[in-house]
Amino acid sequence: MEINNNQLLRFTTAGSVDDGKSTLIGRLLYDSKSIFEDQLESVSATSAKKGHDGIDLALFTDGLKDERDQGITIDVAYRYFTTPKRKFIIADTPGHIQYTRNMVTGASTANAAVILIDARHGVIEQTKRHSFIASLLNIPHLVVCVNKMDLVDFSEEVYNNIIAQFEEFSSKLLMKDVRFIPISALKGDNVVNRSENMTWYQNGTLLSTLENLHISSDINKIDARFPVQTVIRPQNEKYRDYRGYAGRIASGIYRVGDEVAVLPSGFSSKIRSINAGKQEVEEAYAPMSVAITLEDDIDVSRGDMIVKKNNQPEQEQEFDVMLCWLNNEAMKPRAKYTVMHTSNEERAMIREVVYKMDIDTFERDNEGKDLSMNDIARVKIRTTRSLMLDSYRDNRNTGSLILIDESTNETVAAGMVV
Repeated sequence: MEINNNQLLRFTTAGSVDDGKSTLIGRLLYDSKSIFEDQLESVSATSAKKGHDGIDLALFTDGLKDERDQGITIDVAYRYFTTPKRKFIIADTPGHIQYTRNMVTGASTANAAVILIDARHGVIEQTKRHSFIASLLNIPHLVVCVNKMDLVDFSEEVYNNIIAQFEEFSSKLLMKDVRFIPISALKGDNVVNRSENMTWYQNGTLLSTLENLHISSDINKIDARFPVQTVIRPQNEKYRDYRGYAGRIASGIYRVGDEVAVLPSGFSSKIRSINAGKQEVEEAYAPMSVAITLEDDIDVSRGDMIVKKNNQPEQEQEFDVMLCWLNNEAMKPRAKYTVMHTSNEERAMIREVVYKMDIDTFERDNEGKDLSMNDIARVKIRTTRSLMLDSYRDNRNTGSLILIDESTNETVAAGMVV
């Protein structure tokens, strides 16, 4: 599938505090002419008030008042921009260790992660932590930007040393596509425009790299999974017998005439028709939202899943999950939670904490059994009824879930099925 200007790329930025993430995004928006005049005026006025020479590019993303006052990012700031080649959604996530949960949230739907490294400091603990989370979340593409090259005299040797440092530790992680770019976000080198100071670097700028990432193959086209969100029964003469099952295709391809099975019942049928909006189509694929009708009158309701007969997910009541704890309140032992998985809701309990991850050293803590905010751990979960699961590595949509505290209705954790 060719890149077209309808194709959307979601990417997240991560790096240590003061590595220049907000400045980088400001530079991307400014140099690609994606900033409205009133935004430009507002940021110019704020920059002048602070006594800066010229425009402080970081202010384009540091929208929260606390962030502007402190000059740091403390929440996930989403920004949208577009170029003739592609549309983009940026999730600017914080670098502090206490905001690990924000990075997990911002990165969970990303096609790519842009990780910043300060050229003066090289690979540090937070670089490793952010790379580990990107690997854990199975983000398909990683772009490592070595920033502040202007402060090391645009040295190729410094850049090559940082690449060697990064590759040494990242060999332990599962990463498919890693690219390196030397940049200066402040000066604009290799962000949107090629750098005249680093003629030794021959590959694309950051924007060019993001515009040309091949993301069509990132979606799982093999395992057909269609979680049913609602049943459509129009109450009118024209569609008296219409019974459509509506939802968003999580993965795979569906065609009229395909033999399918409905889970958890296991009843089988064939696809009679597929509607995408008002249009009837012969085939549909992830991530399209469609309504499917079947040839047989089977009892299908919200939470069920329509799959291919010869390719089905596991149906499990007890399973292992890599869990990131998001809530201020610590996990309560054997507490009851609601698990939300695709369009399904079931009651659940955390049976056991198998181990906690030290995301600075990648080591497992087999003794730690308490989970508090920002902890990442492998746990065993048991649900009241079976869920239709795939491994998160194989399928990010059917391999992810969230836990909700039944007493407060707060989302307390996000999980990836092992």
